[in-house]
Amino acid sequence: MSFALDVNLLLYASDASSPFHEPARAFLVRLSQGPEIAYVFWPVISGYLRIATHPAVFERPLTPDEAMANIDGLLSLPHVQAPGEGERFWPRFREVAEEAGARGNLVPDAHVVALMRENGVRTIWTHDRDYRRFEGTEVRDPLE
Repeated sequence: MSFALDVNLLLYASDASSPFHEPARAFLVRLSQGPEIAYVFWPVISGYLRIATHPAVFERPLTPDEAMANIDGLLSLPHVQAPGEGERFWPRFREVAEEAGARGNLVPDAHVVALMRENGVRTIWTHDRDYRRFEGTEVRDPLE
């Protein structure tokens, strides 16, 4: 079985002031043990780097080096993959964006779902309920 990982779980695990910090960290520790293939798509990685280092978002933002080291650690795991957009991405993106009526803040979620479909991934671990708007996407919340 494989799954995608959403940015909010990475952020909660990095933000000690979050009420979700400990359960998100525990989830990522379980993830690090494998063996399932975990997809961390590039929009998730760039979103993490953008938000985790932003002083208006985190009480104590990470330095760019700290945030990148966290991503390095994740991507160094043999069962973690970070594929990008391929030839089939645009048709997949249009399909999921139209299905969900994606606009505004739903556009980045549509990007991730399109990458999931392009890579044959059906499940995403997230605390973001918006992913439930995408047909055929199994949403699992490790914080519930």
